[in-house]
Amino acid sequence: MKKIFITLVLVLLTAPILSGTVLLKGGLVHSGNGGTATVQDILISENIIVDVGNNLIIDGNTRVIEVNGLPVTPGLISPMSNLGIVEINALDVTRDDESDLLSAGFSIFNAFNPHSTGIPWNRSNGVTSAISTPSASSFPIFGLGSHFVLDGSLEIKGAKDIAMFGRLGSSYGSRAETLSLLESLLEIGELAKNKPVEEILEMTIADKLELQAQDIIALGKVVNDDMPFVIETNRAVDILQALAMKEKYDLNLVLASVEEAPMVLTKLQESNTPVIIDPMDNIPNSFDELGSSLDLGRILDQAGIPIMFSTQRSHNYHLMRQGSGNAVAHGMSYETAIKGMTQTVAQTFNLDNRGSIEPGKLADIIVWDGDPLEPASFPKIVMIEGQLQDLSSRSSKLTERYTNKEDKPSSYKH
Repeated sequence: MKKIFITLVLVLLTAPILSGTVLLKGGLVHSGNGGTATVQDILISENIIVDVGNNLIIDGNTRVIEVNGLPVTPGLISPMSNLGIVEINALDVTRDDESDLLSAGFSIFNAFNPHSTGIPWNRSNGVTSAISTPSASSFPIFGLGSHFVLDGSLEIKGAKDIAMFGRLGSSYGSRAETLSLLESLLEIGELAKNKPVEEILEMTIADKLELQAQDIIALGKVVNDDMPFVIETNRAVDILQALAMKEKYDLNLVLASVEEAPMVLTKLQESNTPVIIDPMDNIPNSFDELGSSLDLGRILDQAGIPIMFSTQRSHNYHLMRQGSGNAVAHGMSYETAIKGMTQTVAQTFNLDNRGSIEPGKLADIIVWDGDPLEPASFPKIVMIEGQLQDLSSRSSKLTERYTNKEDKPSSYKH
């Protein structure tokens, strides 16, 4: 049966499925909405999920893929990455994630490289789209992140400048200075609602902070237009400061890292603020992270706080699967973990047409050869917007090259 399944997939990969309909039959479907997985069929027409259920009615032109009970999930969405923006961290000429001129208004969208080598690697491991962001800087706000579809197309797909990213803590200098700067920047954002940008640029504070027009426009979107504002912070008192700013400026706040969140759990719970965590991070890297614990995911889940996952392992953003699996091993609900890599990201960042397997959503779908939260499991099928994807990557091509002993010099034949 396994050989038949693999053969069918290989045949289908040679033919585009952008026209007609496809039925993924008999998969164990984790819809991404937090519900229990059930064996169902998924009917896809063009790039849209048309129906999900059993005994779906199809015509003779529908291609049927027998999934045979394998796990099926929505395509994974990385909420924080540098995919398509950074090729080699240590080589500045391959990085497009920093700006010497702009701060809050720095957009990385136009620098995205859909042929970056990190994209096929993550795609073949189940990541179908990602939010790429500027890198951290000495300024408390780094700039704007954008959402990208990872299908390798030169026609860049996604959503431009969907969230602002910043930080609060001692890692980059004085905490007091950071708080003061953030307050000043948010106040400037408030002014942008009623004052022309040119008038704000002439203000002393804008001049001292060397703000550009793009920075002021972006700050205005965060304060006045409900743009998500992601603040990376860990210390309990800093989390409280961020929550106070959320209330004062009516921010659409998202908190990242939050190692000491259990110390202020009630406040975080009352604020209904989504969080992005790395469940593998249980060893403090600074004095701000002394509360690090493998129980963080379970504690946040039991409090009903929306959870997403990140990883500090550069380019390997698919390892959020390992992190979420680790969170489940320490008490988080399994379906919360699936949801945290799919629907929660889509809902938090207003990616309304992605993140779950339900009628009307784009057909970003993964069929796995085993438990999606098990690092040894891999995708059998990756589908982005109804199109079957090539699962090869630089790593797989190198593996094939150096393990195939045919027509190789004798030095390779060991």
